[in-house]
Amino acid sequence: MQRKAYVPGIAALLAALLAGCTGGSGSKGTAADPKPGDVSVNTPAAQPGKYRTLPEACAAVSHDSLDSLLPGIRQITDQDRRDTAYEGQATLTYDTDRRVGCGWKVESTDATDHLSVDFERVVSYDNAVSDDSRAQDIYATEETAANLPEASASATPSGSGSATATPSATPSTSASSTASSSASSTSSASASTSAGPSETPADLQPRKLSGLGDEAFLNDKLNSGSSTARQRTVTVVFRTSNVIVRIEYAEQPTASTGTPDSKEMQDKARNLAHKLVDRFNG
Repeated sequence: MQRKAYVPGIAALLAALLAGCTGGSGSKGTAADPKPGDVSVNTPAAQPGKYRTLPEACAAVSHDSLDSLLPGIRQITDQDRRDTAYEGQATLTYDTDRRVGCGWKVESTDATDHLSVDFERVVSYDNAVSDDSRAQDIYATEETAANLPEASASATPSGSGSATATPSATPSTSASSTASSSASSTSSASASTSAGPSETPADLQPRKLSGLGDEAFLNDKLNSGSSTARQRTVTVVFRTSNVIVRIEYAEQPTASTGTPDSKEMQDKARNLAHKLVDRFNG
């Protein structure tokens, strides 16, 4: 009697062991735990960027905007030459799905103006990093390279019009900016040159901009040319999702003592930036 009770117990144990081995090794069983760093099993691929195409760069800037930024166009009397000036010159790129650009250069009686726009669509080739995250990294690198004054990081918001600094904030902002960045910020020093003996208003210093895409900044440099005329270059860079847009607007006065107006050039460059944002969001 004892032997009959013992054999079924052994058989049950062997059956359980066989079932466990079969379930662990069979191809139709549940998936094994993923290896460390294996993102293909449980981690979904990062989301692609919002934008899959780029606008045609030379057609992205309207004639009205070009008339404002490049007043010499309206002084061209020959219609064919004027049409050519409006067309601009496409930037040579090797992948127009990823990057396109266009440039214009027009002389007037008062100055020579340059304008360029650049559109870059960022694509991440890492399944764990989204296109937007990769674009954020590229934008952050460019903003750091611009070496903006520290105090201007919280400068007044930027709308389509000119910003106005808070009276109580201007003296302290200028003082702290001068103390902390006089040795490192060429851009801030350049802007101060055109402002005369007084401090450059906070809303005209190189700074981050709000209300323009997902993030944006403005840089303003005043350089000496081959003559005593000063060329000013205003740069606006903004990111909207996985696209980074760069605008560079420069003016070289004809008169040897001329200095381009910082506020006027910044307003024109920012207005163009807002129009380009609208093209992406429209």
